This record gives sequence, C-alpha cells and structure tokens, in this order.
Amino acid sequence: MKTFLYRSVLGIFFGAFITVLITSAVIYFGGQPVLDGELFIKNAFGYIFCGWLFTVTPLYFEIRSIGLAMQTLLHFLTVTILYFILGLGIGWIPFDIQNFLLYAAISIIVYTIAWIGFYLYFKNESRKLNKDLKCIE
Repeated sequence: MKTFLYRSVLGIFFGAFITVLITSAVIYFGGQPVLDGELFIKNAFGYIFCGWLFTVTPLYFEIRSIGLAMQTLLHFLTVTILYFILGLGIGWIPFDIQNFLLYAAISIIVYTIAWIGFYLYFKNESRKLNKDLKCIE
C-alpha cells in the first residue's frame, strides 16, 4: 500500500508537470496568448490521470503469485482500456471504427516494443549480476 501511494503521488505530480510543459509550449510556440479554461482543465486532469495510470500499473509486475504472461496481459489490458476511455472522454481520440482499429494497432505495436526492450534490459542485468555472483565464490 505504501508503494501504491508513493507511486500515485509521483505519477500525479509528473502528470501535472507534463501539463505545465505542454501548456507553456502551446503558449510560447503556438502563439496562443489565451487558452480555453474548460479545455485546459479537461486536458490537465487527463495528463494527471495518465501520469498516475502509467506509474501505478507496473505494480502488476511485482505480484509474484501470478506469472509473467498474466502480469503482462493484465497490465496491457488495464493501460489500453483505461487510456482509450480517457482519450475518448477528453477528445484525444475521435470515436469511429477506423480510429479504434488504429489505436488498437498502435497500442499493440508500442507495447510489444516496450515490453521486449524492458525484457532484454532486465535479462542483461540479471546475466551481469549472476556473472558477478560467480566471481564472488
């Protein structure tokens, strides 16, 4: 529970930071001296929720009682479904069948690349740690 709360706070603050960065970029580079307040609030809460979502959901991988395949499936479904619902509600993703299929394809490709990258990284780290442990003996 302590880890969940810590990651929640971290994710919320990170989402708020991203909101400030993107808003500043829109004002500075986009030449928008005035922003729509309702749209700003909606997007700010979206970024904050995304920050929370993407820092809390990796906790699935710390549940040792379920296998890696189930952890990955639960993480993928949670992130993909909640982000899709958020994107539809805020207006980041227009709703029609073509956009839904495009979102699903991009989600699967990006998730697969990220998962393989993390898998290879941690596999390499464990190999180095095992090699170091053998040198100790």
